[in-house]
Amino acid sequence: MAVAACSSGPEKPRPAPLPPVTATLGVETVWTAQIGPSQAALSPASVAGRLFAASSTGTLVALDATTGRDLWRLNIGTPISAGVGSDGETAAVVTQSNQLLAVAAGKEIWRVQLPARTFTAPLVAGKRVFVLTADRTVTAFDGQTGARLWSQSRSAEPLVLAQSGLLMAVGDTLVAGISGRLVGFNPLTGAVRWEAPVGTSRGTNEVERLVDIVAPASRLGDSVCVRSYSAAIGCVDTSRGTLAWTRPAQGIVGVHGDDRLVFGVESSGRMQAWQRSSGEPAWQSDRLLHRTLTAPLAVGRVVVLGDSEGTVHVLSREDGSEMNRLTTDGSAVIAAPIMAGNVLLVQTRNGGLFAWRPR
Repeated sequence: MAVAACSSGPEKPRPAPLPPVTATLGVETVWTAQIGPSQAALSPASVAGRLFAASSTGTLVALDATTGRDLWRLNIGTPISAGVGSDGETAAVVTQSNQLLAVAAGKEIWRVQLPARTFTAPLVAGKRVFVLTADRTVTAFDGQTGARLWSQSRSAEPLVLAQSGLLMAVGDTLVAGISGRLVGFNPLTGAVRWEAPVGTSRGTNEVERLVDIVAPASRLGDSVCVRSYSAAIGCVDTSRGTLAWTRPAQGIVGVHGDDRLVFGVESSGRMQAWQRSSGEPAWQSDRLLHRTLTAPLAVGRVVVLGDSEGTVHVLSREDGSEMNRLTTDGSAVIAAPIMAGNVLLVQTRNGGLFAWRPR
């Protein structure tokens, strides 16, 4: 049974009106595009100057990240449930009917049936496509033929999150978030190289005990910092598979960071920063409480995140003060902002793609 990150309950507090902001960082709109509406948080992917994005209605598109020009556009004829993974040539998505599709040059090259749902974008790397399904199984497929190469399963818990988990390449290791642990696999064979616990189940019922690792993560060399859903954040040394530190934290979306700090959003909308080396708190800000924020993106001297009203907030990495505020189409920003080439990009629920560049 899948559980969405937002559940019914007492009415949530309303956010306070945003005060006027004095822009201390100039930003200009570079381009906009339309891909179609998305109910799910379908994160786009940027590789080698190309942007790959999908909509829930079944549209998959590759664009030039600098200009927004379509390189190709394909309607796969069925709704899409997870974001796009790509190595710059092959793009992969998963449909709501649990089919994994691979596309190259705007044409479908293969399609295979998965045994379970997935909410995590496939990872395309090393001529392979890797998938993390909701039953906590990691499977590798041949990138050219779709042939299944190996599969590793873990005991499934009664509930899983209906949001993106973590699947990434770190050097020659495939790293996946399984329950509250980071697990390193040999991508060629599926053999487990190491496991590192980040979050521990402590609740009194199945929902409270959910501690799945959620995307995105912050990687700096061998250091990977992640969030365990509503339980903790922590950093793992992937060269040794050991936990560097962990801290209790109540957020439900992933984290990002730089060489000094890790940034995250708590469930209330409180922004927090931790020292990457030790996990010690650096600062916190309540300026954006109750705004249903995306995970942050750390880039240069700013931290960027979107909200449920389509506003993109550009904050100082030093203290969380607002440096600029960007508008989209008024619908929710559905996933963490990304850098696509040299532009900042977000995707909205109504299907807008918006790209900006500092000026």
